[in-house]
Amino acid sequence: MTENRDGKGAGAVLGTATVAAGLLAGVWFAYVCSVMPALARSDDRVYVEVMRNINDVIQNPVFFTPFFGVPVLTAVAAWQHRAGRARVWTLAAFVLGLAVLVVTSAANVPLNDALAATQDPTAARAAFETPWVAWNLVRAVLGTAGLACLLRALAVRD
Repeated sequence: MTENRDGKGAGAVLGTATVAAGLLAGVWFAYVCSVMPALARSDDRVYVEVMRNINDVIQNPVFFTPFFGVPVLTAVAAWQHRAGRARVWTLAAFVLGLAVLVVTSAANVPLNDALAATQDPTAARAAFETPWVAWNLVRAVLGTAGLACLLRALAVRD
């Protein structure tokens, strides 16, 4: 079965996955180029307070929809395009999207939790800032690579 016979639904899922991946990669990129450099200029108390606030407010449906949607949508797109030229690109995007989820769950969220639990702002920031920024950069690279794979899948789809 080729992608042409899968109908417009396959293209819609792939397009939606691409938009969601772009939104999510943009979140990670915004932290890399603006949020974290701006916070780096703050004193420890402000830094910790703002990061705690961000960590609280980001837990909402607007963020969670693309965050969880990317791996789900790319998995569906990979299945729908399993017999066509977009197969490799959708599979790669799925793996990269899943990697973003794993990095976030295994690295960034535990750092967020530790930041929330530590009372001393200086100690909290010292334990948080460098590893969180590094892992966020990993998410940004993985997410951007996943987006590029989805864009390529759209371009080569039968």
